[in-house]
Amino acid sequence: MNKETFKYARGSTTADSCLISIGICTFRRPELFETLTSIGNQIVPDGYTIEVIVADNDDVARLGPKIAVAAQDTGLNIRYRPAPARNIAIARNACLEAAEGEALIFIDDDETADPGWLENMIRSWRRSGASVIFGPSYAIYPEETPEWMVENDVHSNIPLDRDGVVETGYSCNVLLDLRNARVREARFDEAFGRTGGEDTDFFFRLHRQGVDMDITLDATVREPVAEKRMSKDWVMQRRFSTGQAYGHCVTSAGRNAPLAERLGLVLRSGAKSAYCTLRAGLTMYRESQYRFWMMRGMFHAGVARGACVPPRTHNYGGDEA
Repeated sequence: MNKETFKYARGSTTADSCLISIGICTFRRPELFETLTSIGNQIVPDGYTIEVIVADNDDVARLGPKIAVAAQDTGLNIRYRPAPARNIAIARNACLEAAEGEALIFIDDDETADPGWLENMIRSWRRSGASVIFGPSYAIYPEETPEWMVENDVHSNIPLDRDGVVETGYSCNVLLDLRNARVREARFDEAFGRTGGEDTDFFFRLHRQGVDMDITLDATVREPVAEKRMSKDWVMQRRFSTGQAYGHCVTSAGRNAPLAERLGLVLRSGAKSAYCTLRAGLTMYRESQYRFWMMRGMFHAGVARGACVPPRTHNYGGDEA
């Protein structure tokens, strides 16, 4: 099935209503339908209507019939877009290209939106005037989660600024103002589509083009932590990969940093990694603090590597979601 639309009325349908597109990139995750249910339960503010775009990143498009049922059950206007190749950047770009709204909100296919998520995201967008609004994604930990992981809230994704300036962020919960030509014309780089970091690169490029970005902590989504992400090895590898993507994007996204700047980043990040490793050694009998410093050390080690070498490890596109 290709480019199917399953349409049911939600929200105001007046001629002057503002359409908001919601994009979900999916790859073999049954949790997608919980995500759709949480969107269907949102209160759509007066004067707005919503559409949902589901971009299927699997090799073969099979979800059409299930999406049709979900549209009927939730009352959502859902457009199904096959976006094959197991490359998350292709799926994100499919959402951008299909979006007909004034704004596009990305939410992940294993997240559920809190009540008020849509209202709060729209309110923050209108209030701030920014063209990109990042919201938080809070982890839901199972009972058997190691204590150090919960205490450090390892899997939550809280947007941050740097000295009051938002330079980049993640696409798990973000609004893009498509009235801004720079935002509408931007595309995710397919070179990051299996390594991760496609969103870090995307938003760094927008920031360097002068696109204003802001943060809201009111528009909240939540994500259960999958069992495979519960090991310390997975966490440490992901911290390193995240750091490498960040280090590469700092020196490459939208520009080509000179060698001296790259070397400076390598030295600073290497020193930070060494410091964190030392702090970890001093707290090794207090597991939560030990893991905290080890994770920070791995991140900075990744930044140092990313300043020299782009990410190559495939974190996405395997046979499992």
